[in-house]
Amino acid sequence: MFPAFTRHHEKHGVRLTWVGQRRKTRNAGKGVFLMCAQPTSSVSAKPGSSWSAAQIRAFLREMFDAAVASASPSRVLAQALPEKPKGRCVVVGAGKASAAMAAALEEAWPDVPLGGVVVTRDEHAVPTQHITILEASHPVPDERSEAAARAILKAVEGLSADDLVIALISGGGSSLLALPAEGLSLDEKKKIGKDLLHSGATITEMNTVRRHLSGIKGGRLAQAAFPARVATFVISDVPGDDPAVIASGPTVPDNTTALDALRIVRKYDLALPEAALAHLKHEADRTHGHTPDVAEGNSVTMIATPFLALQAAAERARQAGVTPLVLGDALEGESSAAGVVLAGIARSVKMHGVPVAAPAVLLSGGEMTVTIRKGEKPGRGGRNTEFLLACAQALDGEQGIWALAGDSDGIDGTEDAAGAIVTPDTLSRGKKRDLDAQDFLKNHDSYSYFKEIGDLVITGPTLTNVNDIRILLVLPTE
Repeated sequence: MFPAFTRHHEKHGVRLTWVGQRRKTRNAGKGVFLMCAQPTSSVSAKPGSSWSAAQIRAFLREMFDAAVASASPSRVLAQALPEKPKGRCVVVGAGKASAAMAAALEEAWPDVPLGGVVVTRDEHAVPTQHITILEASHPVPDERSEAAARAILKAVEGLSADDLVIALISGGGSSLLALPAEGLSLDEKKKIGKDLLHSGATITEMNTVRRHLSGIKGGRLAQAAFPARVATFVISDVPGDDPAVIASGPTVPDNTTALDALRIVRKYDLALPEAALAHLKHEADRTHGHTPDVAEGNSVTMIATPFLALQAAAERARQAGVTPLVLGDALEGESSAAGVVLAGIARSVKMHGVPVAAPAVLLSGGEMTVTIRKGEKPGRGGRNTEFLLACAQALDGEQGIWALAGDSDGIDGTEDAAGAIVTPDTLSRGKKRDLDAQDFLKNHDSYSYFKEIGDLVITGPTLTNVNDIRILLVLPTE
């Protein structure tokens, strides 16, 4: 393994730390940050036309898998843990990776009496000895989400200044911790969540509204634990790694206001229930939307991020003799439009060697959106398969350009696939089955298209979440 590094920053009055590992590469004067060593290549010949289709598919998967593995809780949590507490240690958490994080904590601290409650998505629970694991619905909360939030608040009652609360937070926690603000019902909050998902709002905007309609998010969990110290460990799934945004920041002071939430509601013309609108207006008048600061000494540590995941995929590419170009870990916008744009960049690489010469791979992260307009009845599909189908149409059978895009948690939208693969014959194979890619894209039915041609990427739940990983591979052709 490579030497560890830490990076510190102060934000929201809480000490933030990024934890990872550094290694040098021949291609860069600066250190490239990785979370784990990468597997050896399945391809040994010079990249290009000598690679078979099977080898290219395997290589795409290896880069994706390397990105996901870099965020495995069992690999990254132990090195970030603080000194063991003098008093009690209560563990709480929420998110798709949080149960796996709880298991990793028990393994790292076998001699510490641990207890507490963590909630994760259905089918994401793992065995633990001392920490209670609950499951709830995602992306739309259910009654179990509210019960889990209440159980977590109860777990931090009556603590002292000598006690330590370890909060294990990852993407998905916003839906899994659903405690409506006073005066709201869960059904009302669920409807708001559904409307947000279909509005075209970014994940940051969605979480802003969620925080200000919650009884546990936006730092309220840390307030409930006072005077105990809260050490939060985060696997980030959002652009910029803002801990106040990830899972709507249950342990981090909120830097947005109720007025911000109201602006988002107006921006997307959301029809909020009267009780929700009244609550936001009351909070805006009473406190200007800010939640009170939490106790001094609280900390937040980022143990895995989208940027580090992309760097792991980039290192995998270098091992195979392919030049990686990371376009960014915070790309947002409409999935289908992004597919067209990235296809254009890939074509520029092939035809002009700009912005990088082939063999090369374009890597990007972040969370795109799929806007469902009023009256539309969407088919099956998520952000990544919609991105890929639009990309395939834009490439129109271009030889030497392949793509894989997937959600690092293994679930694209609400389907059973992480994403899919695009090949030079994605459209032609569809036509042989009388499939019109444009119709599938128009109907937001991209999952069905890739299922029909056998190109879904199915990983099952990965028990982590560093957002989407998009890979466009450009190989020289004869």
